[in-house]
Amino acid sequence: MNKTCDFNCSDVVIRKYFQESPAKKDAIKLILISEALPSKNEDYFDGKGEPQFLKNTNTIFNSLGYNYQTYSDYLNSGIYLTTALKCAKKEYLVKSETIRNCSLNLEKELDEFVNKKVIMLMGDFAIKAMNYIWKRKFNERVIPTGSTYKIRTGIFESNGIRFFPSYTQTGERFGLEKSKVEMIKEDVAAALKIIEKQHEDEKLLEVSQSQVEKRK
Repeated sequence: MNKTCDFNCSDVVIRKYFQESPAKKDAIKLILISEALPSKNEDYFDGKGEPQFLKNTNTIFNSLGYNYQTYSDYLNSGIYLTTALKCAKKEYLVKSETIRNCSLNLEKELDEFVNKKVIMLMGDFAIKAMNYIWKRKFNERVIPTGSTYKIRTGIFESNGIRFFPSYTQTGERFGLEKSKVEMIKEDVAAALKIIEKQHEDEKLLEVSQSQVEKRK
């Protein structure tokens, strides 16, 4: 991925931070896209110690029985964590133009993972960015207009990928609205169920093919 950005958007703190690509890109099946960089880079998913973004994400996955603690734990399980914006926002919202600009880099980032099966869109920025990407690539709006509460239970699929619109787990207010935390848990659990089902199907196919080979 060409990790550069030629835009200097006025409504973000210019950071242009791009995390290192994982070594085993082909193993990534599930991608979580949150909203924007934290106010401090050390709180990003790949920060040292216990960065806030990772701590929040661990809260969700740990509650579902997945004992992830480090960023590497997610990568080793085929899960990639990133953000729609590669800069930190100045205010609560940013312009649509800013999201569209950054979606160009996000598109390149996602294209590295050829075996991705599920993409979780954690918050409005991620949803808008993905719609910009899919419109450019396939002339299609993958997530319809509407509040997250109303659309999050819909089934959205395109080009072999299942999309889950949900709430952000990296915002400063994470945990204050208990109902949203519960809905995030439900959405993540549904996404993981799809990945695990596909993994089981792949194993069954391998066994079946092995048995066919033995009969020859």
